[in-house]
Amino acid sequence: MRPALLFRMSLLLLGSTPALLAAKKAPPAPDASTVAARDTHDKDKVTVAAEPFDTRSKGDFFRNDYVGHSILPVRIFVKNDSDTPLDLSDVRIQFIAADGTKLPAATPDEMNRRLFRFKDIQPRHVPGTPITYHSTPVDKKIQDDDKDFSFTETTVPPHTTATGFLFYDTRDLDDPVLRHAEIYVKQAHFADAKHTELFAFTVPLDKYVDAEKAAKASSDKASDNKDAKGKSE
Repeated sequence: MRPALLFRMSLLLLGSTPALLAAKKAPPAPDASTVAARDTHDKDKVTVAAEPFDTRSKGDFFRNDYVGHSILPVRIFVKNDSDTPLDLSDVRIQFIAADGTKLPAATPDEMNRRLFRFKDIQPRHVPGTPITYHSTPVDKKIQDDDKDFSFTETTVPPHTTATGFLFYDTRDLDDPVLRHAEIYVKQAHFADAKHTELFAFTVPLDKYVDAEKAAKASSDKASDNKDAKGKSE
């Protein structure tokens, strides 16, 4: 191969590298009012919905295998159909298991400790002291997922929806994790003169489980009918 042609091909490959390494995108977010697991406060005109990504196939756009490490990604929706901005700066979004266990969303540091082990990291010493410590930097893939996908909104303007993912460490919960569990959202306020606090939202995840089960049954039935039709032809 001629050197000039080889050089041009090298440039093309280098130019395509960022595209090849680009992060996958999450599936488009549906309207919160159509999500199976949701709680709507009609008086306030606010809806909170939750969509668990509880299988590896659903979460294949993440850079890490969270489900495989008992970390449950949940896409959160906060839809504000009112005429007043919604203040989420104090909001708490908890996963409450069937046995009443309350889980806050995991931080990147907590996810890092869950996914990785640091036995091989060399100890470091604080200069001038006998203190030894182990540095445990957060994995870049976790940082990038946090930046690209996490729920970070603190204000939801009128007639808009905030969406993003929170991650819950479910390793100590009994299976099935989602059955009779709920997402509990409290301390949301309207950004009005009185800083009015909304009543808490309770999002039953049984609705998601039942909807997934019904969708699978419908898909299986359609597949069976297709096979039966093919055999009769």
